[in-house]
Amino acid sequence: MGIEDAISRLKPMFRDRLSLRAADLTAHGQSETHFAETPPDAVVWPVSTDEVAALVTICNEELCPIIGWGAGTSLEGHALAVRGGIVVNFAQMAQVIEINAEDMSVRVQPGITREALNEELRATGLFFPVDPGANATVGGMAMTRASGTTAVRYGTMRDNVRALEVVLADGRVTRTGTQARKSSAGYDLTGLMVGSEGTLALVTELTLQLHGQPAAVSAAVCAFETMDAAVQAVVETIGSGVPMARIEFVDPATVAAVNTASGFSFPSQPHLLVEFHGSETAVSEEAELFKSIAEDNGATGFDWATKSEDRNRLWAMRHKAYWSILASRPGATAIVTDVCVPLSRLAEAVSATQADIADSPITGPILGHVGDGNFHAILLIDPANADERRAAKDLANRMADRALSLGGTVTGEHGVGMGKLDHMAREHGAGWDVMGQIKRAMDPNNILNPGKVVRQN
Repeated sequence: MGIEDAISRLKPMFRDRLSLRAADLTAHGQSETHFAETPPDAVVWPVSTDEVAALVTICNEELCPIIGWGAGTSLEGHALAVRGGIVVNFAQMAQVIEINAEDMSVRVQPGITREALNEELRATGLFFPVDPGANATVGGMAMTRASGTTAVRYGTMRDNVRALEVVLADGRVTRTGTQARKSSAGYDLTGLMVGSEGTLALVTELTLQLHGQPAAVSAAVCAFETMDAAVQAVVETIGSGVPMARIEFVDPATVAAVNTASGFSFPSQPHLLVEFHGSETAVSEEAELFKSIAEDNGATGFDWATKSEDRNRLWAMRHKAYWSILASRPGATAIVTDVCVPLSRLAEAVSATQADIADSPITGPILGHVGDGNFHAILLIDPANADERRAAKDLANRMADRALSLGGTVTGEHGVGMGKLDHMAREHGAGWDVMGQIKRAMDPNNILNPGKVVRQN
């Protein structure tokens, strides 16, 4: 039994949809950030739930690891085959199965990207709101419990997945949840699967919650003298009950990188970027209230936009931030880390992180989804410089420790993967052992994405 035997049994089933080519293995052995290249032994492209079930059954019998793959945009090494095995790429399972406009839901296959889904929904007057920045697949977003810029209003994947079809480790196909908006019928298996990072099952279908496209949208960007002032404006805005659709911040280093990369001329100061959704009247009133709160905290340089192209221009600073920051140090890679703290402790957490980065030998621009207390540091390092790598990991560890000490979490949206394993015991205590017990009960042979999320042999 083993990986070679599993591949031998799968070849007749998948034929040219099973690849052993070096180029394909390399492409599925890389991540978006600093993790070392880890090619799998094979890559398979299934086209149906039945094929996934057959594949999983064979791999379970042969004790061959299986790793699900969406768009490969995760940041903590979630989809790397650290123990070898087969990567299951869902790119050919990317269809919209059924749109239920009256129920405001949609059934989809896991390989469809969020942008492709919203293109399909355009004529219905509905949209899928979760926006992690990257054009990720919805299956990958569900498995990492993705969040993003709109979570402050529309929630995360946890709030927008109604039901799943999954293939368990022994090959059984089961459905979790229903098309109803709520249920009290037993354990919440959908909630258990969302965020499990492919360690409990492979998802083959999702029923997603949709939302009405707003009648009016208004966006704005403004600058502040300090990060503390910007964060305080966020705290007061949320506390006032203004229903923000997005509220993001970027620090001066991020602004400078975007200016250089894209030819913008934003002042090199902390900025907030906000967006309001609703009726024309509501959006106008909410925007004025935010402006008043922001100005009380020293905001200047308001730039408002209501047309789609103008909003896109304003949001370019945030959406291009990661690549602009990488370009600011040619040849560098990034250790990208996120934490999430209670909103009341956000200013403290950001200020302390800034001080830590200033005292370190590396740069690390900060940006984040401040409406829910979540922020990111993009720690730039020379991949060949061991001292810089150690400094970045030390910074990331201190961010995580500080978040826990402030009542927060070591990751608000990136997930655990491999990168955050060392913090799980401190955050969850005995709860981490419970997660391991669930994993062993559902996947006794440890074939599903081994080495991620939980402590394993």
